[in-house]
Amino acid sequence: MAQEVVEEQRVEAKSFRAVRVDTAPVIDGVLDDAVWQQAEAVTDFHQSRPGDHTEPSEPTELYVVYTRDALYIGARMYDADPDLIAAPTIRHGQGLPFDDRLVVILDPFNQGRAGYRFETNLNGVRHDALYTTPTQFSLNWNTIWETATNVEGNAWVAEIEIPFKSLPFNPAVDTWGFNFGRGIRRKNEEMAWVSLDRQYNPTIMGEMTGMTGMDQGVGLDIVPSMAAVRQRRFNPSARDEQYNPSLDAFYRLTPSLNAALTINTDFSAVEVDNRQVNLTRFNLFFPERRDFFNNDSELFQFGNISGMARGNNATGGASRENARPYFSRKLGLAADGSPVDIEYGGRISGRIGRFNIGTLAIRQGETASVAATDLLVTRISANVLEDSQVGFIFTDGDPTSNLDNSVAGADFQYINNNLANGRRLTGNVFFQQSDTPGLEDDDSSYGIGVGYPSSVGFRTRAGYKVVEENFDPAMGFVANAGIEDFTADVGYTYFFDSGVLQNAFGGIDMQRINLLDGGLQTEVVNYRLLELESGSRDRLQFGYIANKEVIRNRFPIFRRTGDEIYIEAGSYEFSEQRVSFNTAGQREFSGSFNYRSGDFFNGERVNLNGRVTWNQSRYLILSASYDWNDIELPQGKFTTRLSSVNSQVAFSPTLYWITLAQYDNVSEEIGINTRLQWIPRAGQEGFIVLNYGLQDWDRDNSFQVASSDLSVKFRYTFRF
Repeated sequence: MAQEVVEEQRVEAKSFRAVRVDTAPVIDGVLDDAVWQQAEAVTDFHQSRPGDHTEPSEPTELYVVYTRDALYIGARMYDADPDLIAAPTIRHGQGLPFDDRLVVILDPFNQGRAGYRFETNLNGVRHDALYTTPTQFSLNWNTIWETATNVEGNAWVAEIEIPFKSLPFNPAVDTWGFNFGRGIRRKNEEMAWVSLDRQYNPTIMGEMTGMTGMDQGVGLDIVPSMAAVRQRRFNPSARDEQYNPSLDAFYRLTPSLNAALTINTDFSAVEVDNRQVNLTRFNLFFPERRDFFNNDSELFQFGNISGMARGNNATGGASRENARPYFSRKLGLAADGSPVDIEYGGRISGRIGRFNIGTLAIRQGETASVAATDLLVTRISANVLEDSQVGFIFTDGDPTSNLDNSVAGADFQYINNNLANGRRLTGNVFFQQSDTPGLEDDDSSYGIGVGYPSSVGFRTRAGYKVVEENFDPAMGFVANAGIEDFTADVGYTYFFDSGVLQNAFGGIDMQRINLLDGGLQTEVVNYRLLELESGSRDRLQFGYIANKEVIRNRFPIFRRTGDEIYIEAGSYEFSEQRVSFNTAGQREFSGSFNYRSGDFFNGERVNLNGRVTWNQSRYLILSASYDWNDIELPQGKFTTRLSSVNSQVAFSPTLYWITLAQYDNVSEEIGINTRLQWIPRAGQEGFIVLNYGLQDWDRDNSFQVASSDLSVKFRYTFRF
C-alpha cells in the first residue's frame, strides 16, 4: 500500500509554503533554533534510484524558512549507521559523486527551463552549479552561500543559508520551482522529492509558495585582490618579482542580467593542468581552469558541438570539441602557452525575458610577437517552443597573431521533454563561417545531431559535423580540419529489482571521419560488450575496439631528444580488447584498473593504467595514478609513463593544503604544484601557491631544478 501511495505522487504536483521569519537561524549544523519549529516539514521523499518511486531506506525531514535577506534550508537525514556516512570530499567547489549528500534545486523564475543547484555533504563542502538547459548543468557557476553540518544521534544535519543577493529572481514572482535530493552512497541510493524516470531537473520540480518581500540589495559586488609573484628560472638563470593588484566588479543590471568588469586580471592562483601523453596526430584538448572565463561560460556555448558525442567512448575530447567557435583558453595565453596580460575587460551575461545573452570584450596585452589587441565574443539565443533555443554567435579578433579574424554562426537546439514515460527527444543544427585574410572559400563548419537519451532502457544518438579546410576560428578550437565527422551510439541499460547488481549496460559507440577531398581518415567502433554496476557503485566493464586509420603524411608517434619514431603513410586496421574495474569512491580505499591490449597501427600495444585513493579521514586524502604504454612497431619500440601523486589535507573546514606532483617520461619533467588555500567565508579567499619544475636534461634519471614560481594572493568580496 505504501508503494502505491508513492507511485500516485509521481504524477501529482507537489508544493509547500515557505515561512517568513524575522530572526535568522544560526548556521551551525544544529536545528535548535525556534524558527525551524514554524516551518512546514517536508518528508514525502521517494527513491529515484535504484528503485523508481519506491520507499527510501531512510527517512528525511526538510524545513525551509526565509528572512528579508536570505533563504534558509534545514535538513535532518536519518541513517541507521551514521558511522558509515560517506564523506570523502573535503574541498569547497569539488563535486560530490561519492559522498552522502543533500541536493537543493531552485528555479526562482518558475519557468522550468533553468535553475540553480546546491549540494553539501557531512564535511559542509559547498558545491554549486547552474542548469544551462533543463537537463545539463554547468559546474563553472559559483555564488556566495553558507552551510554547516553535524551528526546528531542516528542522523546527519545540514543547514544552508543562500543570500538573496546571490540569486537572480523576479520580486513579482512569489512561487519558485523547488526540489530536493539526497544520496546514500554505500547503498547507491538516490532519493528525491519530485522525480520522473529516475531523474530530477528544472523540468521536474515541485513548487515553493509564499516568497514575498525579499531584498536583493543594490546588486553590486566589488572584489579587489592582491598577488605577489616571484619567478625563478635556472637554465638559463633568471629572476622576476611582480606585485599585481587586480579588481573585479559585478553589477546586477536586472534580476537576471549581470555586468562584470575586470582590470589587470590575475591568474597566478589557477590550478595546473593534468598532464597528457599524446599518441595521436592531432592536438590535445585542455579544459579552461580560470574562474573569470568559467563564470557564465555556459551562455557562450554554441551548437551543442561537444554534446553531440558526449558519452560516446569512440571519440576523444579533442574530437568532440572540434570546431568550437569560441574557446576561452585562447585568451590570455600565447601560442606557446605562456600567460599574456589582460589589461581590462567587460562582460554582460544573463537573461532578458526569453533571451539569453553573453557578451565578452577584453583588451589583451602585447607580447614579443603580437601587438596588444581587442577581442570580442557575443552569443545571443532565444528560448522557443517549450524547451528549445535558437541563436547566433559572433567573435572578432585574433589573440595569437596580428591578423584580423572573425567568426559568425547560427544554431538551433531542440528539446522535447514530453514523450511518453518521461522520455526526451533532442536535436541540434548549426552553421558557422570564419573570415581570415588569405583564407578564401572552404571556411565554414556545420553539423546536425539527434538524440533519444535515457538512463533506463534504450538510448541512441547520432551526429554529423563538417569542418572545412580553411575554417579558422582564432578564438576557438580546431583539432582536425578538412573533414566530415559521423558519430553514433546505441545502448540499453537494465535495472535489477534486487541483488548485488544494480544495472547492466551494453551498446556500441562509433565514429567515422572522412576527408572532404575523398577517402577515410579514421574509423573507430567501440563494442561496449558488458558494463555492470553494483549496488555500492563498483563497476566492471568489458569491451572490444576496432580501428581503421589512413595516414597521408607520416607523423611522430613518439618524440624526445635523440629519439623519434614515426607512423608512416598508409592504411592501417587494428583492434584491441579492454577490461576495466572501478571501485566506489566512498570507501576508505578505492581505485581503478584498466587494461587494453592488441594491435596498434602496424605493431602492438599494451596499456595499463590505474589509480589508488586512500580516504584516511575527512582531514586527509592521498591518491596515486599511473599510466603505462608499451608499444612495439617495426620501426621501433618505446614505452610511455605518466604518473601523479596527490594529497589533500584539511586542517579545518576553511583551510586546505593541496599538492599535486606529476611526471612523464616523454618530456622528462616533474611538476609539483602545492597550494595552501584559506576560505574564512564564502567570497573571501587566500592562496599561497608554489609551482616547482624539475628536468632531466641528460636523461640519466638525475633531475635538476628548472623553475620555481611562488605566488601569494588574497581576494575579498564586498557586497552592496
